[in-house]
Amino acid sequence: MKAFSFEAGELLLVDKPYGWTSFDVVNYIKHRVKRITGNKKLKVGHAGTLDPLATGLVMVCTGKMTKSIDQLQAERKIYTGSILLGAESASYDLESKVVRNHAPLPSETELDQARQRLIGEIEQVPPVFSAKKVDGKRAYENARKGIQQVLKANSIVIYDFRFTRIDIPYLDFELVCSKGTYVRSVAHDLGSLLGCGGVLTALRRVQSGDHHVRNALKMSELKIILDKPTL
Repeated sequence: MKAFSFEAGELLLVDKPYGWTSFDVVNYIKHRVKRITGNKKLKVGHAGTLDPLATGLVMVCTGKMTKSIDQLQAERKIYTGSILLGAESASYDLESKVVRNHAPLPSETELDQARQRLIGEIEQVPPVFSAKKVDGKRAYENARKGIQQVLKANSIVIYDFRFTRIDIPYLDFELVCSKGTYVRSVAHDLGSLLGCGGVLTALRRVQSGDHHVRNALKMSELKIILDKPTL
């Protein structure tokens, strides 16, 4: 088994399970590596948030490796997921109530035209259920209280967006994008362009830069490594 040096700096690739937040993963690791090293001030952080309802690659840095977080976050990401057309939700995914509508569903030609409009450098508005700050508070905190808010659009790049399965109203996709992209907003914007609405129903981050989820540790594997008395 690899010898870890958490203070010198480690990059841990973790396959985040459904329902966990990125902070849950960081806190799980932080508690254990501080116990292992005896260093209560040891820095531990992640390079890119992943929604609780998403799974896949979360990169956790320890010690001196935390200095590389900004560089790691800046790398392009690859996601796979699923979208339900003809539906809407306040969070753009399954976190909030999904409402089906009766708008006509698109043809495959219309679907492809809308997909192409979302590729390239675009202005994207984050979901109101997001960690973006509005007047010093997280947007999702205001949204859960029913407070109306307007989020500013961000410039992002979608390098590639393709459908891997089309069974309208269900779509499976692969998306290659820049830092700061909200895939939930991509699903919502696709539905808006089609006039029928769209909700993200599944999401998995499979790659960030050169780091792939196939090389990531499951939480069960991480537990075996970090709960050992000595490393």
